[in-house]
Amino acid sequence: MKVYSVTDIGRRRTSNQDFIYASDQPVGNLPNLMIVADGMGGHNAGDLASRYTVESMIEYLGQAQEKRPIPLLSEAIHFANDQVIEKASTDKTLEGMGTTVVAAVVKDGYLYVANVGDSRLYLMDQEISQITRDHSLVEEMVRMGELQRKDARTHPDKNVITRAIGVKSPVRVDFFDVKLEPGDHILLCSDGLTNMVEDAEILQIVKKYRSPKEAAQHLVNEANKNGGKDNISVVLAEV
Repeated sequence: MKVYSVTDIGRRRTSNQDFIYASDQPVGNLPNLMIVADGMGGHNAGDLASRYTVESMIEYLGQAQEKRPIPLLSEAIHFANDQVIEKASTDKTLEGMGTTVVAAVVKDGYLYVANVGDSRLYLMDQEISQITRDHSLVEEMVRMGELQRKDARTHPDKNVITRAIGVKSPVRVDFFDVKLEPGDHILLCSDGLTNMVEDAEILQIVKKYRSPKEAAQHLVNEANKNGGKDNISVVLAEV
C-alpha cells in the first residue's frame, strides 16, 4: 500500500485546525493507520482538540491488547473522546472544543473505517463512493426528505455537525468494512476539500495522476483554486 498525507491552511483561515496521521507501518496491533481530524472551537481549542484526539488514539493503540480492527478503532476513539473532555474541563479557554475524526485500517484485503462528524472517507476505482455518512444537520435533512442532495452543498447550515469528539461520553461512532480490490484508492479528507471540490472532480484528479503524492497535492491545489475557504486535509492511499 502506498500512502501520502498533506494538510493545508487554505486561503481564508489564519490557523490550521486539522490534524492528520498516516502510516503504512504497524501501530500497535494494527498493520497500518490513517486518520483525519477537523477541530472546532476557539483558535487554540480547535487546534488542540484535533491534535489531542489523534495523539490519544495512537497512544491507546500502541498498548492495546485487542487485535480486531473495528474493536481497536472503537476503543481508541472512545479513549480519545474521554481525554478531550477531561482536557477541556481543566482550562476555561478550552471549553467547547471538539473535533471530527475519520480513521481507517487496511487488513487482509478489507478496509475498516470509523467516523464521527463530517470528515469523510471515499473509496475509488472507476467510480467514487462515499463510505462514511456525515453526522451533520444537512445530512439529517436529506435523509428525512426535507432537503435535496444537490442543495446540501450550498445550504447555510452545512457546517453544523451533530456528532463530535469532546462533546459527551460515550460518543456514538459509525463503523464500516469494505472488501478491497487491487488498484483501489482510499481517500480520507476534511470538509475543506469536499466543500470546494465535487466528487466527480476528485475522482478525475485521482485517476489522472499516477502517485498518491501527486494526486493528493493536486486535490489541495484544486480546493484552493476554488476558494480555499477552510483548512484542507487529504490522506490518499493506493491499495
